[in-house]
Amino acid sequence: MPNLIEQKVPCRSNGLEPLNANGPLSPELLRKIHAFWRAANYLSVGQIYLYDNPLLREPLKLSHVKPLVVGHWGTTPGQNFIYVHLNRVIKKYDLDMFYIAGPGHGGPAIVGNVYLEGTWSEIYPNVSQDEAGLKKLFKQFSFPGGISSHVAPTTPGSIHEGGELGYSLSHAFGAAFDNPDLIVACVVGDGEAETGPLATAWQSNKLLDPINDGAVLPILHLNGYKISNPTVLARIEHDELEQFFRGCGWTPHFVEGDEPEKMHQLMAATLEKAIEAIRQIQSNARQNNDTTRPRWPMIVLKSPKGWTGPKIVDGLQVEGTFRAHQVPLLVDSEHPEHVQQLERWMKSYKAEELFDAHGRLMPELAELAPKGDRRMGANPHANGGILLRDLRMPDFHVHAVQVPSPGAVVGQDTLVLGRFLRDVAKLNQDQRNFRVFGPDETLSNLLGAVFEVTNRQWDAREQSNDEFLAPAGRVLDSMLSEHQCEGWLEGYLLTGRHGLFNSYEAFIRIVDSMFSQHAKWLKVTLELPWRRKIASLNYLLASHVWQQDHNGFTHQDPGFIDHVINKKADIVRVYLPPDANCLLSVFDHCLRSRHYVNVVVAGKHALPQWLTMDAAVVHCTEGIGIWQWASNDQNAEPDVVMACCGDTPTLEILAAVSILRQHLPDLKIRVINVVDLMKLQSASEHPHGLSEMDYDSLFTKDKHIVFGFHGYSSVVHRLTYRRTNRRLHVRGYKEEGTITTAFDMRVQNDLDRFHLVQDVVNRLPNLGSKGAYLKQMMQDKLIEHKHYIDEHGEDLPEIRNWKWSDHQ
Repeated sequence: MPNLIEQKVPCRSNGLEPLNANGPLSPELLRKIHAFWRAANYLSVGQIYLYDNPLLREPLKLSHVKPLVVGHWGTTPGQNFIYVHLNRVIKKYDLDMFYIAGPGHGGPAIVGNVYLEGTWSEIYPNVSQDEAGLKKLFKQFSFPGGISSHVAPTTPGSIHEGGELGYSLSHAFGAAFDNPDLIVACVVGDGEAETGPLATAWQSNKLLDPINDGAVLPILHLNGYKISNPTVLARIEHDELEQFFRGCGWTPHFVEGDEPEKMHQLMAATLEKAIEAIRQIQSNARQNNDTTRPRWPMIVLKSPKGWTGPKIVDGLQVEGTFRAHQVPLLVDSEHPEHVQQLERWMKSYKAEELFDAHGRLMPELAELAPKGDRRMGANPHANGGILLRDLRMPDFHVHAVQVPSPGAVVGQDTLVLGRFLRDVAKLNQDQRNFRVFGPDETLSNLLGAVFEVTNRQWDAREQSNDEFLAPAGRVLDSMLSEHQCEGWLEGYLLTGRHGLFNSYEAFIRIVDSMFSQHAKWLKVTLELPWRRKIASLNYLLASHVWQQDHNGFTHQDPGFIDHVINKKADIVRVYLPPDANCLLSVFDHCLRSRHYVNVVVAGKHALPQWLTMDAAVVHCTEGIGIWQWASNDQNAEPDVVMACCGDTPTLEILAAVSILRQHLPDLKIRVINVVDLMKLQSASEHPHGLSEMDYDSLFTKDKHIVFGFHGYSSVVHRLTYRRTNRRLHVRGYKEEGTITTAFDMRVQNDLDRFHLVQDVVNRLPNLGSKGAYLKQMMQDKLIEHKHYIDEHGEDLPEIRNWKWSDHQ
């Protein structure tokens, strides 16, 4: 029997009931389950340490150990324990269940179990179920050319990367939405439980519909320590811990101890109790149409960190302490005595009882794993592209804004988009595979039309003056947490559905790291033929930097774009449509796309509309183009190129062009609008990028380019640094802002029409006295503007009432 710690911890089934010493497991089944757990633990240690001699057929030598030993042991035996017990209830109840490893650094556990159930060898046939395969399984772990030490996209059955600390429960709920037969077993590390996203995720049970959604079974793995510190939840009293979870709306069941026989029986009984509770909740809700919010079960598993591992190493306690977190035993040339200690540790699992002469798991143990798609490593929900169905898409043309001439009408872009999204939601109600996510901003971002066909999903109490709340709905925006919205949507997409996340632009920064991990997941899965493509992660960033004049400096941050463009070119796309028709065209494309992260920045305030729908479709298809109707260089080389990207920069560039053409009619101006930001990058660096020839034909090789950009100017410089034309002058957001008028926001950041005109004059000294007088006129206008807003609290009438004119 594996080594146990000396200090015995009493076992309990919950805070009040005594342990049933017998439990549901027969002696024979108990023996097999314990043996399967030993096998998983053995494989886990082998993955961390061994380069050769996988079954210890000969005495262990230092040459059998990897030169660099990397991994995390502390969480691993506990996760192995959970996995084998989940296997049992899957078989007993014929459950559709998969596993999310919140402590994702416990990679050896999940890889080992997926190997034992047979899924790993099916997907990676070179890692066979025999001694040769075991050697490859061990060697590949955290080894050059192999797999990472964390749970990763390479791990079958996983939708959760080991680097995503804090998002496991959010992913679990996202997976459960609209999957009524699915149970997501989500293991939460007690260190992970201290993160903001996870601490908030406990409240997600207020948004889970027991009639139409599946279930989430959280299992808090309370092993007491992080890397070098105790965990908070492990150091509070049992009653306080229980009250915390009851206060969050859960019914907690406790499994505590270190004696394997008792713990197996207790875990088996507790899991059965949890599964029966889930089935009873769902049966009652579905048969009686009972929408009362239930108290879902959860499990708290309290076991020693590094359970069954080395107890004492070099005179220091390891098992049950923080020292077990990573590699508990250094085995190298400086610690030769540790080779024998590692051998004793591995032999304590008695591999000769677990694997036959060929290195295959004993048949009686292999029978404990579920079969086919019921194996957690083979569950189709964990490879969501298998289940993905195309959205039924409405014709976006029917929502077109009628534009008789450029700038003749004004419109609110996201208000128009809201009606399109309403139709998407309506068309896909029966498929139940499309949702809108956002942190209480769907109405604020003017997408309220969706509430004409659906509600916000909300399973907590309702009051008479609430709006659009119901136990089931296609919108999840009733929790003010960007972390949860991102995590839910990722889980929803990863399990084969579609959606979008709408947010204020400034506050999408809260999920920077979550986006990064999802982008990394998409990048790696592109390289795995067995992983199917999933629907794109679509962001709609509204209430953007140039529309936050009333909220002020804190709400002004376009930096998400900077963050996104750092990721792999095969994955990221950034769109800044200049008007509503372009926004419709772009979003139709994004919702149809696969395996991208699409960032769309759009405004909600009334702004001029520039293009007819037909022109918008052409423009968005090209992603960048000369606006001939605004340009006057058709018969000659331009004197200057005026470029714009984003709705507000487009407005100001065109206003500046209008002034220039009125006062300098001989000046040849070319106007370029950019919808697809990545067009600016070289074709050698991004698949959407322009070739050098195409870029030069648009922007010329030597003319000055005055570029109005939505975000930080450095973004455009980074994307174009390889281009021939170095005469690029970008005007964008430069961290200036306060409570002021909309136009003054642009003035403070030198993105207004008056500064832009001055910029052109400064670049073209040959304009002579005409240029000097125009520059002085613009300076006078800036002073007039400042005096006017200080007195009247609104922008000049000529700004508020401005209409496009080319002054021909």
